[in-house]
Amino acid sequence: MSLPTLHDLHRPLGSTGLLVSPLGLGTVKLGRDQGVKYPSGFTIPDDDEARMLLRQARQLGINLIDTAPAYGRSEERLGPLLRGQRKDWVIVSKVGEEFEAGLSRHDFSAAHTRMSIERSLKRLETDFIDLVLVHSDGNDLHILNDCEVYQTLAQLKQEGKIRGFGFSGKTVEGGVKALEQGDCAMVTYNLNEQAEKAVIEYAAAHGKGILVKKALASGHVCLEPGMDPIHASFMLLFAQTGVASAIVGTINPLHLAHNVATAAKVIRQL
Repeated sequence: MSLPTLHDLHRPLGSTGLLVSPLGLGTVKLGRDQGVKYPSGFTIPDDDEARMLLRQARQLGINLIDTAPAYGRSEERLGPLLRGQRKDWVIVSKVGEEFEAGLSRHDFSAAHTRMSIERSLKRLETDFIDLVLVHSDGNDLHILNDCEVYQTLAQLKQEGKIRGFGFSGKTVEGGVKALEQGDCAMVTYNLNEQAEKAVIEYAAAHGKGILVKKALASGHVCLEPGMDPIHASFMLLFAQTGVASAIVGTINPLHLAHNVATAAKVIRQL
């Protein structure tokens, strides 16, 4: 019996024209093991392991890959790892956050935004990035109202260097404002944290894209005995019509296959 895949479950990412798998592969663990909030430690996969994980993801029907300059060496590793496969992937990256010497810093200026995109294009060995999100430091409205990053991304979209842009924020107000002016918002939405549900609802009503981060951060949720937390998480997520894709950051092939099988089952049941 063949394993369930997501090949026939791709869906539009808002009005971007991009079709994405309902699960995307997060790649922080391909590039960084410092300053990350995971319950257990991990070893960054070597190139062969990373290549196998990416091949498995493709075979399971995942076409969305999520990276960022703040994810250590993630972008520069993905460039060579994805050679010859550009048409197979929808690549999401970020601007605004840098991670150096174990510390994060943020810069939302026009100059830094443009430099960051040019650097990402070089690292990823591509002439365009499908979607670029602003990596917020939590001051969402300040970034959108007072900084140049969003206008600069709009210019880069006109230049064809990015296909779409949006915001990975921390507040409802920021998420909604970001969607008013951009294509997509990345929100936290899981069994524990649902404060940004209004952003998802706004996106659904206005044809905008939603990506979900921390989708499986269920922590110590009270579930019925025998209830799979992954199944419960995906039931919550995919019941929201505004959600295009949830980012899962596993580097464990068994976990990835289980996530895909569970997501496929849940989506077909809804």
